[in-house]
Amino acid sequence: MVDHVEIRVAAPKAPATPLEAPVVITLPAPGPGATDDLSGLTVGVEEEFLLVDPDTGYPVPAAADVLADLRVGPWTGQAEFFPTQVETATGVCTELACLGDELTGARRAVREAAVAHGVLPMASGVPVVDGPPPPRSDKARFAAIHERFTAVLEDYQACGCHVHVGVPDPDTAAAVVNHLAPWLPTLLALSVNSPVRSGRDRRHESLRLLDQARFPGAGLPPYFASGADHDEQIARLVDCGVIVDNRMTFWLARRSAHLPTVEVRVADTVQHPWEAVLQAALTRALVRVALDELDRGREGPRLDPQLGAASLWSAARHGIGAAIDPVAGVATTARARIDALLRLTAPALRETGDWAFTRAAVDRLLTKGTGASRQRAALRRGTLIAEVTGVGITGSG
Repeated sequence: MVDHVEIRVAAPKAPATPLEAPVVITLPAPGPGATDDLSGLTVGVEEEFLLVDPDTGYPVPAAADVLADLRVGPWTGQAEFFPTQVETATGVCTELACLGDELTGARRAVREAAVAHGVLPMASGVPVVDGPPPPRSDKARFAAIHERFTAVLEDYQACGCHVHVGVPDPDTAAAVVNHLAPWLPTLLALSVNSPVRSGRDRRHESLRLLDQARFPGAGLPPYFASGADHDEQIARLVDCGVIVDNRMTFWLARRSAHLPTVEVRVADTVQHPWEAVLQAALTRALVRVALDELDRGREGPRLDPQLGAASLWSAARHGIGAAIDPVAGVATTARARIDALLRLTAPALRETGDWAFTRAAVDRLLTKGTGASRQRAALRRGTLIAEVTGVGITGSG
């Protein structure tokens, strides 16, 4: 296990504006707060990437070839709904240093395999330019999903960043999700990275969230009385015919169907590994806060569904601009919500030694801009494809 990993945030090679010096963020090892109980400590990240033509940016159905040649490490790779996409998954980590190392290694491995087949991985929530309609997968489950959702899936090539945090049991997982729900729009605001489609700025920070909203049950999760209630609500959706099985809920936080984790799926695929590490750090800290609150007998808030949906839409529209507090039900700013999030999670972040990194990473996003603002700047420069296919790897172009 390494003591730290340095992630360099490099500027594009040939921008129209002066180059910024690369930013180096060191991810610290955990502090003395770790215990033998790994609840709220273990963390892993899944990232989805498009495979695109390096000249046109069009998505290319090369997933099978890329995955066949993918160099694996602690990370793994797998196919997604369309053969234009691949997903990587880190191993189980307890340190941000481990996580940052694995995310960087996985991205480098995907890029190496993609280049060998004449394509590049794109780190964006949606394709930035249109290509031919993607071919359907020949897997039986994916075919059933396509038949169920038809037109909703014709151009659905959205890519997200999913964070898993270990929890002890299903009841705890459901109760933790209740605590997480008010903060999901804020996590989205920090990750927004899909403002461009068809080569045009669509004036939304996360088009991916708008795409996902077309599915039944998408968005913030409902309130769960227990782990059994969580499963019953999913079973009801399956019985009603709007999802095919318990693995495909569209809630942005849920108990994992196959792992002993809470899974948070709100973030766009981000441009740089350190941004994915930030999502993991904040998500894990929120889970730790929730576990502490539950130990004190405090349940999560019951959100008004309309305010919850509005707060999520506002984050997708404005990113780190305007925001809605879904608990208080008032208009506010994303910066106010981010400040509140940091105040809430600071003790948990300090326990795991993650405070310095998290504070530095958030400050960088607030001062230098999110992935959405970087995409817009690159679009103006004419370097958008290079911006989103570098996947944040130093020296990758």
